Amino acid sequence: MQSTIVVTGCAGFIGSHLSEKLLAAGNQVIGIDNFDPFYDRQVKERNLSGFQNHPHFRFIEVDLANQEALSRELAQEQIDVIVHLAGKAGVRPSIEDPQGYIRANIAATQNILDVMKNKGIKKLAFASSSSVYGNTKETPFHEEQDVSRPISPYAFTKKACELLNYTYHSLYELDIINLRFFTVFGPRQRPDLAIHKFTRLILNGEEIPMFGDGSTSRDYTYYEDTVAGIQGAIDYLQTNQGVYETLNLGNNQPVKLSEMIAAIEKACGVKANIKQLPMQPGDVDITFANIEKAKKMLGYNPQYSFEEGVKNFVDWYRQLQTS
Repeated sequence: MQSTIVVTGCAGFIGSHLSEKLLAAGNQVIGIDNFDPFYDRQVKERNLSGFQNHPHFRFIEVDLANQEALSRELAQEQIDVIVHLAGKAGVRPSIEDPQGYIRANIAATQNILDVMKNKGIKKLAFASSSSVYGNTKETPFHEEQDVSRPISPYAFTKKACELLNYTYHSLYELDIINLRFFTVFGPRQRPDLAIHKFTRLILNGEEIPMFGDGSTSRDYTYYEDTVAGIQGAIDYLQTNQGVYETLNLGNNQPVKLSEMIAAIEKACGVKANIKQLPMQPGDVDITFANIEKAKKMLGYNPQYSFEEGVKNFVDWYRQLQTS
């Protein structure tokens, strides 16, 4: 189904890959980004470069927390679906700047929902996070678990957005799917995230910080699988009414920090110089997705192993350094 789809955060890691896939499938894409200075604008401009001039792509640079500007930019558009990926990410930075996260995540999502209400847009796929599960002991994480104990401001804002989404679904009959992402990685991954950071440090011969004893684990999900899940959610929203769902988009295979470092060493062909440090506030011990609901609803079925994804990332990183 060819549609007009808004992708917020279109210049980011996941947003740029999704925009490319949607354009390739024949959709019109309206991309929104504010080039938040969390990392270098040039990185995001490079992400955009492959499709910015596509005839079916329109780019809007606007801060989603500015409701007046957002409404003005979208006033003339006929929109079928919004995929809301934009927001401030990162657990540790959120502890330093909770107000910034409330503005960029909660206030921005409120504005998206108000635009939908005012324009009669009925379909929203929202990027939530595995961080909402906190340090719950029950694994794998499933969507019916109590997530009322977030341990970072970032996690709190994502859970707050899910609650906002339910309120607008209930009041205004918006069809919404919250997608809880689990440590997405691959080419174009944010430079602050562990796989990107560790690859850079290992290849530069610098020591890498390992927080804790290496036993913490993450459910790493290759970006192609996450994007396929988002596309599945878009299709589901467009063919169903009365939707409010929350789904895990993970890989269902947690990888220990020590195993992650070993995989990068293998892909780089270089031994890491590890500096062990204490666990960081707000970090969780494990993320582990039960993905049965997404499989059943969306046909979601991750295809990429962790090792394959790491190799692809390192190949991309090396090519980037020589280009």
